[in-house]
Amino acid sequence: MDTVDAASWTRHYQDGVPARIVVPTESLVSLYERSVAQAGSSVATEFFGRETTYAELGEQIERAAEGLRALGVGAGDRVAIMLPNCPQHIVAFYAVLRLGAIVVEHNPLYTARELRHMFEDHGARVVIAWDAAVPKLRDQPSDIELDHIVAVNILKAFPRLKQVALALPLKKLRATRDKLTQPAPGTTSWEQLLASPRLDPAHPRPTVDDLAVIQYTSGTTGRPKGAMLSHRNLYSNALQGEAWMHGAQYRSEVFYAILPMFHAFGMTLFMTYGVLKQGRIVLFPSFDVDLVLDAAAKHPPTVYCAVPPIYEATARRAKERGISLRSAKYCISGAMSLPTSTVELWESVSGGLLVEGYGMTEASPVCLGNPFAPSRRTGTIGVPFPSTEMLVVDPDDPTKPVAQGERGELLVRGPQVFGGYWHNEDETAKTLLPGGWLRTGDLVTVDEDGFTTIVDRVKELIIHGGFNVSPTEVEQVLTTHASVADAAVVGLPDEHAGGERVVAAVVLVDGTAVTHAELRAWCKDRLTGYKVPRDFYVIGDLPKSMLGKALRAKVRDQLASLSPLAR
Repeated sequence: MDTVDAASWTRHYQDGVPARIVVPTESLVSLYERSVAQAGSSVATEFFGRETTYAELGEQIERAAEGLRALGVGAGDRVAIMLPNCPQHIVAFYAVLRLGAIVVEHNPLYTARELRHMFEDHGARVVIAWDAAVPKLRDQPSDIELDHIVAVNILKAFPRLKQVALALPLKKLRATRDKLTQPAPGTTSWEQLLASPRLDPAHPRPTVDDLAVIQYTSGTTGRPKGAMLSHRNLYSNALQGEAWMHGAQYRSEVFYAILPMFHAFGMTLFMTYGVLKQGRIVLFPSFDVDLVLDAAAKHPPTVYCAVPPIYEATARRAKERGISLRSAKYCISGAMSLPTSTVELWESVSGGLLVEGYGMTEASPVCLGNPFAPSRRTGTIGVPFPSTEMLVVDPDDPTKPVAQGERGELLVRGPQVFGGYWHNEDETAKTLLPGGWLRTGDLVTVDEDGFTTIVDRVKELIIHGGFNVSPTEVEQVLTTHASVADAAVVGLPDEHAGGERVVAAVVLVDGTAVTHAELRAWCKDRLTGYKVPRDFYVIGDLPKSMLGKALRAKVRDQLASLSPLAR
């Protein structure tokens, strides 16, 4: 298959960005060891004001690795990590990799039910978990056997004065403390792990071809699948990020780790790229705009990557508090469409461009982005990263490219593309095509310069009367109505409609009301008849992923128990 001509887009790269990277021949262990050796006295992490240097980080990694080895962890073993953003998370990540073992990241807020399928799939016998999440591990059926749970009290990483303050016998402080930590009897404490001696320097290291991480996809179209990411995949994406953020300096950049590191986006931005650049990684367990701005007053961010709602909230609050964000030079938005109004608001308070990028777990995750240059095009997801190729094909026959400018499914290929799904050959065969092409499942159009615009997802198209309906297009129309704050459009089975009928779940602006007739008229004025929702459901909030994407599969399930607006 012929790719889109790379020359059409590389000329729009920021000056100094290469068309190709040198694909790594070493593992991620070499990445962190080099940073520890070169930046030992520099600050690696900052957590509520407490600083850890790269030398201290390296020491903890080596001790944690020996502690895990003593628990029986060896090369190829899966080790589950269930932690929010905290210094222990970075240490755990690299300690597992140092042994040649495989990291399996999990959202610590997942329910026991959500965790069960993943643990059945990957079979990890050792878990490093936030102590407040340990009860969910205990609440698993007997067929999921865990040899060891290492419980992490994240308060131990707080500055000493904050630890003392939170220990005071006051009701409000006790409530805060209880949210952050819970007793976890019968587990190995993180401190016990760190009391181990350093790992023998001669202990075998992984190779660049070894599996580093199993990262589960969101499962919006079915059960989560474990994407297998090698050391080469993840290291390559870190180097692609370094090439893209041309001008970022070693030991000078301040990364604000707001996005969760258990997600592929946060993992690459902070735990691989951030460590590669030997930057100061300021860690936030969850997004709190005032905590972020308090930190900015002390160590302003230079790399601030987030999703559109976080940019909106940060910019507005910074204006209210009079806090400067002019230090923020490298700002990438992902996971959802980036509105022009958000770009304008953010750039009115920051010191650089806000650009939209694109990725997916199976690509480690980033594969396209807008240049940090005047050539960027707001409203698009940009152009392929260095060493990344793309192709746009007929979604019904991915061997057939579509003509330039026509709508088709995006395929990508590069050193960051995964090797398949863990224990799932059927899904791997559907997703990875001959030649290493990754089917993204996204429908796009590409202009003559290679700038790409997402139209919709193949699997989320609604088939109504033989016509394809784009949920995104209908949602964009609905959210222009003055009473609609948010919307999700899905298809529900309807034999009379020729497959599915189009329905919409809407979240109303506070204090407003709306009728079926009003919403239908609004849509009919702006959409072809077959795209207009037949029913409208008013709900309080849309179920969303950790990065703010509406989970249409969950919306569909939720509507089964609700009644639509009266016609």
